[in-house]
Amino acid sequence: MFDASQKSKQEFSPAQVRARRMRDCALGYRLLAAQRWGDLGDGHISARDPERTDCFWMLRYGVSYHAAKVSDLVLVGPDGGLVEGKGFVNIAGYYIHQPILAARPDAVSAVHVHTGWGTPFSAEARLFQPITQESCIFFEDHALFDDEEVQVQSLEAGGRIAAALGKMRAIILRSHGLLTVGDSVAEAVGSFVSMERVAESHMKVRDAKPISAAAARFAQADLTRLGIGRSGFAALVSRHIGDPEIVNS
Repeated sequence: MFDASQKSKQEFSPAQVRARRMRDCALGYRLLAAQRWGDLGDGHISARDPERTDCFWMLRYGVSYHAAKVSDLVLVGPDGGLVEGKGFVNIAGYYIHQPILAARPDAVSAVHVHTGWGTPFSAEARLFQPITQESCIFFEDHALFDDEEVQVQSLEAGGRIAAALGKMRAIILRSHGLLTVGDSVAEAVGSFVSMERVAESHMKVRDAKPISAAAARFAQADLTRLGIGRSGFAALVSRHIGDPEIVNS
């Protein structure tokens, strides 16, 4: 897949695609903050560079998510080194994102942050069931990383997450939380917010009756045909940010 912010591969230059991905990455961090996530710096968003495709942009270590700007992003190399930008690389984010983006050439972005419902749900080490409309988005399109290594401190551990994720939209990291990927930053961020709401539903309704697989697939096809994450991202920016160019100031 190519970046969903593009109308065609030829219409935008690499510099323009990079600017859009970086802007949306900075906006994504602010949207996490708007949900009151990441106050402890416990999360990360990546944005693959369109030319140096083995490198990705991420917020430099130590910046509060609510204040994230494009100038606060750093380009992380495949070895975890700083390729461009100023500041320190979030090494925990590198260990998770680099193997995922390396294994998924279709993915532009991955999102992971600790949340009030997704993290406790992940401790149950189970998949979602189609018990709400939103849960149908992830029906047969999310995985479980059933592993006790919650302190990801190596590329090998990140590689096992990537292997468990496969070609899925999202993954539940046992006792750790949620993670989504997308063919644009907007898709990954919007999908993550939806995934957290699905986890909340599962934690609040303990004896729900799932709908049928056929009904879930029908809903999923309709909900995702235009990019459910992108539309959610746009709505969140409108509600919480207003002018999206604020992150360039």
